[in-house]
Amino acid sequence: MRKRNKGRKFGRETGQRKALLKTLASSLVLKGRIETTEERAKELRGFIEKIITRARKGDLASKKNVYSYFNKTIGKKLIDEIAPNYKERKGGYTRIFKLNPRKSDGSKMALIEFVN
Repeated sequence: MRKRNKGRKFGRETGQRKALLKTLASSLVLKGRIETTEERAKELRGFIEKIITRARKGDLASKKNVYSYFNKTIGKKLIDEIAPNYKERKGGYTRIFKLNPRKSDGSKMALIEFVN
């Protein structure tokens, strides 16, 4: 019984799961939209929105926190280009579109992108 356990495990250990979310978030920041499974997209949404909320502040502590997740180029793009677009927005920086199932294994697919 899971009983209030939050988050998905994806059949991975903790370090692998964190690395998966970081790489998905990095791809989302670089490309603006990515296609992945529905469960990964839903888990990524909460992860990236917390980071964008931190990046919106723009102070030194927030920048260091963002750079702890991403390398310089991705962190800089997130802080300088993406976060200022959402200064007035209280949340909901991403949207998820459901797509057709994957042909090979029938997994539910989704497209996650930033809201304009």
